[in-house]
Amino acid sequence: MGSGSMNAHRIMVVEDDYSINQLIKLYLEKEGFRVEPFHDGYQALSAFRANPPSLVVLDIMLPGLDGWDICREIRKISDIPIIMLTAKGETFDKVLGLELGADDYMVKPFDPKELIARIKAVLRRHKPMTDNTREVSYPNLTVSLTDYTVTYHGKKLEVPPKELELLYFLASNPNKVFTREQLLEQVWGFDFYGDSRTVDVHIKRIREKLNEADNNWQIKTVWGVGYKFEVK
Repeated sequence: MGSGSMNAHRIMVVEDDYSINQLIKLYLEKEGFRVEPFHDGYQALSAFRANPPSLVVLDIMLPGLDGWDICREIRKISDIPIIMLTAKGETFDKVLGLELGADDYMVKPFDPKELIARIKAVLRRHKPMTDNTREVSYPNLTVSLTDYTVTYHGKKLEVPPKELELLYFLASNPNKVFTREQLLEQVWGFDFYGDSRTVDVHIKRIREKLNEADNNWQIKTVWGVGYKFEVK
């Protein structure tokens, strides 16, 4: 990777419509990005595992594995940004997209310049987890953003990236109350058209994993406001 200039970024474009794929590739290369086009879900996923790109542009309707499946699989191993593409008339479930970990989405037909703008915005927001150790610890709990692990009572838990980032953010700000909107902003990085159910779903999943009975900390619901990581 070079000096963090735009042209250091490799973009994977997974889109089975050849002409749309070519069009995106053309525009991205003009902007100095390197592009890897794929027309098939399985190939894209194995290429991702072998050598993750900086960002994935991912069509939902694909032969083989569809975009939802790919998004799910990528999120098990990586928090690299994903922008979903959906055709007009397809019902795109924003909430599902978010819960699976998509960073943004675009409806086709779209203006390629708009896609470029979104890609740049998402890349700016995405901070690769490097350099300083980023972890927060309490009795029986360590959340690390350095290697994306949650250790609870000495055991490593399987926690998807967004749940982990949400837990990390709350635990880094003990006893401070956040609204769902603030949490969407902080963890998902943008104001996702006000769908705060996403936050509730993630909190619920975190709570299921951290059975809180015996801890001197807990994730508290503050009625009418939002959530806080309470430390007794």
